[in-house]
Amino acid sequence: MRQAGTEDLLRELTPRVLGAIVRRYGHFDTAEDAVQEALLAAARSWPDGGRPDDPAAWLITVASRRLTDLLRAEQSRRRREDAAARREPLAHSLAPDSARSPADSDDTLILLFMCCHPALTPASQIALTLRAVGGLSTAEIARAFLVPEQTMTRRVTRAKQRIQASGIPFAAPPPAERAERLGAVLHALYLIFNEGYVTTSGPVLHRAELSAEAIRLTRIVHRLLPGDGEVAGLLALMLLTDARRPARTGPDGSLIPMAEQDRTLWDAGRIAEGLALLSRTLPRGAPGPYQLQAAIAAVHDEAPDAASTDWPQITALYEVLLRIAGNPVVALNHAVAVAMSRGPRAGLELLAAIESDGRMAGDHRPHAVRGHLLEMAGDHAAARAAYLTAAERTTSLPQQRYLHARAARLLAGPS
Repeated sequence: MRQAGTEDLLRELTPRVLGAIVRRYGHFDTAEDAVQEALLAAARSWPDGGRPDDPAAWLITVASRRLTDLLRAEQSRRRREDAAARREPLAHSLAPDSARSPADSDDTLILLFMCCHPALTPASQIALTLRAVGGLSTAEIARAFLVPEQTMTRRVTRAKQRIQASGIPFAAPPPAERAERLGAVLHALYLIFNEGYVTTSGPVLHRAELSAEAIRLTRIVHRLLPGDGEVAGLLALMLLTDARRPARTGPDGSLIPMAEQDRTLWDAGRIAEGLALLSRTLPRGAPGPYQLQAAIAAVHDEAPDAASTDWPQITALYEVLLRIAGNPVVALNHAVAVAMSRGPRAGLELLAAIESDGRMAGDHRPHAVRGHLLEMAGDHAAARAAYLTAAERTTSLPQQRYLHARAARLLAGPS
């Protein structure tokens, strides 16, 4: 318990400490390494020796000293005495003033903007966000995305080097770029949450720690930008979706579809918080994509049982979402909603166009949806074939088992 509390505090302080170091000294790449070493030192010493009175100041001091060592070693290796002479002496102050808010909050948002710079790929944005802002180790990130640690180390290193080489100042982006950059931040957090909630490969259906980290970081952005509707919408979407997690798997880890879940297991507190966010956000004006997705999640969560779900309202919301932010996944979900509100044949007609979209090539989801809709329509042989095709294409073991079970049930026929 004591160790868990230390880890939580260190993750909370990570962006504040890194922001203070980068703001004072620059050198994002080296500063991030120095902060990680300070976090490691704290994780080793605090549980036994006790926390300092000012944990942030302690971390900033240790990271500053380590940064000094790293920079001096780098200068020596590269023989850049002339550059070192032009640089402000690092020994002038071992640490910035630990009480230097209001910059602390700004620093966290600036770090997120830096980690989600458009020059980086989405994969690099996610990795760098989790490491620099979330405080996760490279090994933890690698485990979350099921790649070797060496692969993730290279990804993080390349991302930091690109940030360093770009000469991006440690400052908020100009107003003309802010909306685009904030969009990249929200997209990265959305992808992190999704990977935690529906893991794309491996033996488990979800990774609660990853979706929890996405929610924590999104709370930070919402606290910094409380008036932004899409930030609030994304947080509401995560809360309303994650509320169902306790009911999504059986005791053996098997997938339980929403229609069959025990809704008494849903997290009522998260649902209430998500609904409250939406009620404050939606009246402000035209909703954006995250607000619309949150509204769809709210309709699901407010239904006392599957039969009471307001599918016509969900269909209408998806139609608005298609107009403003259409993509094959939204279209696929719209097809399901249409099937539930107008009948399976209507959904199957829409599905044909989605399956021909090259962006869905190799994806198991259209086949899984086809199997579901064909089963609804009574064509069990075709449904079984679609389920088996979907099972072959997914790399998630729980989803494979679920799809094979659906196919086997159809082969056995009614009991």
